[in-house]
Amino acid sequence: MKNILIIIDDIEFKYFEFNKLVTNFWLVWEFLNREYKVYITLKNKLFQERNNPFAFCFETYIENNDIKKQELYIKKNLNDFNLIFFRPDPPVDIDYINASYILSSIQNKDTIVMNSPKAIREKNEKLYINEFQEIIPDNIVASDEKVIKEFLFKKGEIIIKPLNRCFGSGVFYLNSTDKNINTIIKTATNDFKTAVMVQEYLPEIKNGDKRLIYICGEIFDYCVTKVATNNDFKFNEHNKDTLKFAQLTEKEKQIEKIVKEKFEQDGIYMAGLDVIDGKIIEINITSPCFFINEINNIFNINFEKIIVNKIENYVNSINKSLLKI
Repeated sequence: MKNILIIIDDIEFKYFEFNKLVTNFWLVWEFLNREYKVYITLKNKLFQERNNPFAFCFETYIENNDIKKQELYIKKNLNDFNLIFFRPDPPVDIDYINASYILSSIQNKDTIVMNSPKAIREKNEKLYINEFQEIIPDNIVASDEKVIKEFLFKKGEIIIKPLNRCFGSGVFYLNSTDKNINTIIKTATNDFKTAVMVQEYLPEIKNGDKRLIYICGEIFDYCVTKVATNNDFKFNEHNKDTLKFAQLTEKEKQIEKIVKEKFEQDGIYMAGLDVIDGKIIEINITSPCFFINEINNIFNINFEKIIVNKIENYVNSINKSLLKI
């Protein structure tokens, strides 16, 4: 029996049941069905004793077609796990960073952490796109009002994004004729103290942005388009009306070749690439949502099985004694 640890988000732990909208639960579900020992924990339950990393973990199990967790925690050395998924939701704050340091102290070379804690620290989800210049929109990163306004008046329309949040939180659309330019920039930058990413506005957003799913070297053909609600310019509600069938274009299929080598170098095993008109606007590497339930329904597949097959094959290619069934 092989041991897997999934570091989940606080809200998922508090309401621990098989929520089909949550990628982490599909991972737990599929690994349990394959008779793995699957534990969960939170980033604040990681700790070190000298240079030995530990966590208070909760074993999971299936009962009445639902996922359950044991009420009593178990102290476990992180070096004893074969595979660890580091998947709490942003914000990537000091607590997130500190958790990544503890994961970086794992010394067992056969313990694989997805994604690399070093990558989580160094590869900001917004800034990371700039390592792929040929397939991204023009952008700047700044907190200075003058710099942001100059970019705004050059482009006419822009998107302002905080660097450490998720699910569209704190994202603003702004055009050069807006009557609230100063207020929006001041609010977004925390009184001009906090750097934000400012991207040129891509008109094709009116048709939504596409979530490309990258796992262990491959971008899958299965994907969805995330469309906005009537009252917003961006996707921010996870429901059947805002997630639509999508197919990869030839341009999007080439993205895998462009990002694969860099992702592998950086220890990025799992990512969600948000794409508009063939351009990457964001690379989600902390806790990318793979919309498994929606993809299952749209394509009539069991995407969780495809994902876990890919992970097993990849890990076995690295260490043939690991994760054998």
